[in-house]
Amino acid sequence: MILTAIARALGQLGDRPFRGVLLASLGLTLALLIVLYVAAALAVQWLMPASVTLPWFGEVTFFDELLSGLAVLGLMLASSFLMVPVAGAFTSLFADRISAAVEIRHYPGLPPARAVPLAEAAVDGLRFLLVFLVANTLALVVYLLAAPLAPFAFWAVNGYLLGVEYMQTVALRHMPEREARAFRRRHMATVWAAGALMAVPLTVPVVNLLVPVIGVAAFTHIFHALRARA
Repeated sequence: MILTAIARALGQLGDRPFRGVLLASLGLTLALLIVLYVAAALAVQWLMPASVTLPWFGEVTFFDELLSGLAVLGLMLASSFLMVPVAGAFTSLFADRISAAVEIRHYPGLPPARAVPLAEAAVDGLRFLLVFLVANTLALVVYLLAAPLAPFAFWAVNGYLLGVEYMQTVALRHMPEREARAFRRRHMATVWAAGALMAVPLTVPVVNLLVPVIGVAAFTHIFHALRARA
């Protein structure tokens, strides 16, 4: 069921709603990262003096520019980790469009789903971003102490996070929040397994940027399959 859902999601990547959401989330992500780069460079230049006197070197007039460059370089390295969760957070703003496109094509007989308000989607996206960053920061200890097991720990942690987020996002379109949480917990084994499969491509550059869109689409199929069984 999970593999079929992923295959159907991949088969729909060329649809206009999917392309629109992907381009919008990537565009917003790049814009945010560029703003962070500029802000970091300006902050360093504002906080540091234009020149400093160093032992044996004398007066150095490019110290603030050097630190600004290092700050931007550090953010560029960090963006390889930040880009995926940030893109996922922005995708949450448009997740409703992805689920709707899947349901129109594959489940045309469904009753109209609840439209998720933009404010609610924005809060949910921000919450997902914070939880993702905190959980992976804490799990970094495990990654460092048990290096051979690091990939499996990464997939387990992020698989759980992705599974919970995507299933909850899809379920809220068709049932109240309490019922959606109960549904997700009842099928946690499937949710976690599907999320773990979504977490595997997170380690592949470029491909990992497709994960949020594919994840929402795949979990739309999984939700309806589990609901039909129930």
